[in-house]
Amino acid sequence: MRRFGGRRALVTGASRGIGAAVAERLAAEGAAVAIVARTVDRHATLEGSLNQTAATLATYGTTVAVVAADLTDPESRSDVVARSSEALGGPIDILVNNAAAAMYAPIATYPEKRRRITFEVNLHAPFELAQQALPDMLAAGEGWIVNVSSATAKHETGPPFRPSITGASTGMYGASKAALNRLTNALAHDVYGTGVRVNTVEPRAAVMSEGALALIGDKVTDDMIESMEAMVEATVALCCCPADRTGKVHVSLDLNAELGLTVMKLDASGPVS
Repeated sequence: MRRFGGRRALVTGASRGIGAAVAERLAAEGAAVAIVARTVDRHATLEGSLNQTAATLATYGTTVAVVAADLTDPESRSDVVARSSEALGGPIDILVNNAAAAMYAPIATYPEKRRRITFEVNLHAPFELAQQALPDMLAAGEGWIVNVSSATAKHETGPPFRPSITGASTGMYGASKAALNRLTNALAHDVYGTGVRVNTVEPRAAVMSEGALALIGDKVTDDMIESMEAMVEATVALCCCPADRTGKVHVSLDLNAELGLTVMKLDASGPVS
């Protein structure tokens, strides 16, 4: 089934991890895909690059555009949607804001530079890309914006505060994702009735991407993990959801269960065994 045939999608943070996996699934189901990240050829410490993702996507016979951009930099991200649209030959129908800056550290001494980077990537960039994509979506009378969020956006309960694998060190990351959730809801409200859907989706458990392995790989056990494919299944469901499903914060495994979805392989060839 190629349910995204004829669609043009833009996925940020697509050099590795969830972004690369979502881009692959969209391409496998027929979408032309623009992939966005800083790492074109090689990252200093992590596996994965835009060129590697592009090579995978090319095997599905669809159009692929590599768009290099530093999402921490307002100037670098100012024309991401325009460059993607030009490369794909038409307006963007689906925007998946997946790129994230996750720098865990004690909150009481959290450095200003890290704080600013966190909010630039996790809040300002997705909001600005949504603003860039919206005019064409509104003109078409349909469009899908999916922002990838995090369970760390939720408040910790206490006192007493329970021990956790990261303590309070995810607080700044979670704060940026909480802001993203609220802006998603507000944007969905603002464009309600136009045919444009705006949602967030977050994993229920840890998805062990390259970045997650580097951050918490030695702190999680199997019962704290969900599969990449499950997270992707929920994400792509929101890339073609009906107009009445908008403005929500969805949890991956819960959404899959609610919709009765079968978790498929990234190449869409069949269910995950």
